[in-house]
Amino acid sequence: MACLLLYPQFGFADTLFAYVGDGMKNPMDRIGIVFEEKYGIEVKCNYAGSPVLLKQIEQRRDGDCYMPGSIAYINEAKKKGFVDYEKPVAYHTPAIAVFKENPAKIGVLKDLTKPGLKIALGDPKICAIGRVTNIILEKNEIHDEVWKNVVSTAKSPSDLATYLYMRLADVTITWKSSLFGTADKVDIIEIPEEQNCIKVIPIGRLTFSKNKEMAKKFVDFVVSDEGKKIFKECGFVTY
Repeated sequence: MACLLLYPQFGFADTLFAYVGDGMKNPMDRIGIVFEEKYGIEVKCNYAGSPVLLKQIEQRRDGDCYMPGSIAYINEAKKKGFVDYEKPVAYHTPAIAVFKENPAKIGVLKDLTKPGLKIALGDPKICAIGRVTNIILEKNEIHDEVWKNVVSTAKSPSDLATYLYMRLADVTITWKSSLFGTADKVDIIEIPEEQNCIKVIPIGRLTFSKNKEMAKKFVDFVVSDEGKKIFKECGFVTY
């Protein structure tokens, strides 16, 4: 069975539960299916923003794996004693996204300060891309000017894409991998590396896991050649 957006009943030997950042849904859905076929263990995932997932882990003290959109969140989880085994998986690269054919005429990051522009950004308190976007804007000294143009904040990369598709925003900053397969709707504008803030996506085993051996096997499978091949096919650059 594929990864599902739900809360499972924990404790079954034939089920793993993972808290996974929304931006990794495409590859992790596929990996969940392949892992179950190989090992007979169903993988269930709860997809949400990385800080939201961390709060859920802290409150529930249960589950098997945590896969946030940035290594900063897994470091926080380790400090709290929630993760005892981890591996880096892939890179999360922010990019500017505009509606097809770029009617707002955005060319560079600085263009997001144009008066009258409608911008959608991730909520920095709810999702990793929101926090990273703020870092990028501050790094390039345009934070306050850009936020004057923000008309919507989103809790996930998929919500940012929806704002763009529905023409509720002219432009957004989101993970490049989240736009994979949307070339008919969206144009991607690369952010130069020196202006950008590229993050590492990790996956870790939770200390609460009731099936530690299988949880470790799942972490290792995600970062295996087979797992990384799936990430590449979904538009990620692997670690």
